Amino acid sequence: QVQLVESGGGLVQAGSSLRLSCAASGTTFSRSTMGWFRQAPGKEPEFVAAISWTDSTYYGSSVKGRFTISRDNAKSLVYLQMNSLQPEDTAVYYCAATDHYWTTVPSQYNYWGRGTQVTVSS
Repeated sequence: QVQLVESGGGLVQAGSSLRLSCAASGTTFSRSTMGWFRQAPGKEPEFVAAISWTDSTYYGSSVKGRFTISRDNAKSLVYLQMNSLQPEDTAVYYCAATDHYWTTVPSQYNYWGRGTQVTVSS
């Protein structure tokens, strides 16, 4: 059974940084593309970033230049470094896994974590 567990969320002030982590188990992590999505109250899920099994990275336009996704295949971990956080970054952040090489479409991700809350105060 595949499990994805996010951690690292919290309450921070605008301009701060946070690093989210996602621990994966029960999957061939090294052959999975890993993605981060976020969902704010009343809004649709938004693609944040993805990293393929060849370490190609992709970012949503609203976070490009501020967020960095990375992975550690030996530890089955994926990270999301978030810098210059703004109140509009407030959301629940979800880790997801897919066997597509890369995709921004939530329905194409096979496995999801339960999410971690990130709140940015102004």
